[in-house]
Amino acid sequence: MFNNISFILHKPQLSENIGACARALKNFNFSKLILINPKPTFPNDKIIATSVGAQDIIKKGKVFKSLEDTMKNIDLLISTTARFRNKNIKHIKLNELNKIDFSKKIGFLFGPEASGLSNNEISFSNYVLQIPSNPNFKSLNLSHSLIIVAQTIFQMLNLKKSRYSRSKKIKSASKKNIQSMSNLCIKHLEEINFFKPKEKKPKMLQNLRSLFYKMDLSEKETRILSSVFASLAKKKPD
Repeated sequence: MFNNISFILHKPQLSENIGACARALKNFNFSKLILINPKPTFPNDKIIATSVGAQDIIKKGKVFKSLEDTMKNIDLLISTTARFRNKNIKHIKLNELNKIDFSKKIGFLFGPEASGLSNNEISFSNYVLQIPSNPNFKSLNLSHSLIIVAQTIFQMLNLKKSRYSRSKKIKSASKKNIQSMSNLCIKHLEEINFFKPKEKKPKMLQNLRSLFYKMDLSEKETRILSSVFASLAKKKPD
């Protein structure tokens, strides 16, 4: 199950933090590090030096240009945040992570050091995770946030507390399936000029994407919805 879990750093700004994150992953038997549009060159000497023996994690690390590109290999995304998000997305606590089916491809998303994740990035998530901390000082270092999550999951998996196993009859939709369905829906909505006024389109896209990504859809259900969207887009005969 450890190999099913990816730790995703969205636009990390400091080499030292990237290296420290790699070290933390190796501390707790994880190996998949993903970076999205990192500010420093990856890899570099400072990253390798601060990884302290986790060069293999750095070597296998993958870099993507956008969050959307990473979703093709993720079934379920959990985003971390320092503040409560008043969004219609499920919130989950650290001690509730044992509810997650770790036989799926799970991604934990961490935002950039200065600003954290935006609502647009959060909209790709199935869950939002807030690490409990001093309410008067919630700012956590990137690598510290990651190590808390990694240690929590490490303990859960080793104690075999995960309650769920993959159904043999129903196959859950991957992020790739949902992304394809979502893009089809958005394409047809754009064709009928649904997103208006134009200045509200980004917010409408966030809400629509959030609706699709938080649903626990099966592959069959995404095919049905894709078929519905395609049928609704067909022109009626004269």
